[in-house]
Amino acid sequence: MNLNKVYLIGRLASDPEFRTTPSGQEVATLRIATNRVWNDRASGQRNEATEFHSVVVWGRLAQIANQYLNKGSLTMIEGRLQTRSWQGQDGVKRYRTEIVAENLQLGPKPKGGDITKENKSEAANPPASRAGALASKEEIPVINEDEPPHSSMSGGGEPSAASESEIEEEEVQLKDVPF
Repeated sequence: MNLNKVYLIGRLASDPEFRTTPSGQEVATLRIATNRVWNDRASGQRNEATEFHSVVVWGRLAQIANQYLNKGSLTMIEGRLQTRSWQGQDGVKRYRTEIVAENLQLGPKPKGGDITKENKSEAANPPASRAGALASKEEIPVINEDEPPHSSMSGGGEPSAASESEIEEEEVQLKDVPF
């Protein structure tokens, strides 16, 4: 059996780079920083190292990443490693290993409500009707690439009773885990 699966929880090192390919596919490139902390056994000194990861997000997930993520945003990415190669202008073959995102989970909302790139300026001084709408929006907990955008939501934007009971039924019990 083979497995190529990556889970990252980190903060964006820069704003997402969003573009559309000539064929019409939407793609966003994210730079995610993760850090590792450990104590040196010999000296007992605390050490920290930061890794930067390139993440490629396609389709609807790219739109969501572009809309909701900013530099410093906390996010969790689930995906796979992929290495691509190309011929540079200098004739040298180059390689790049990236994470291709399959699922994206947004981190906590920033203080002050739901702030997206489009409404940052309005969020500072929202009109009365807009302030109520900002307070009533729910956080998007998990976004799956191959799932319709509102499959677990009823018409009012709240999880339906059926979906809540399905979630409870699908809960994994520790005794069922094979390792």
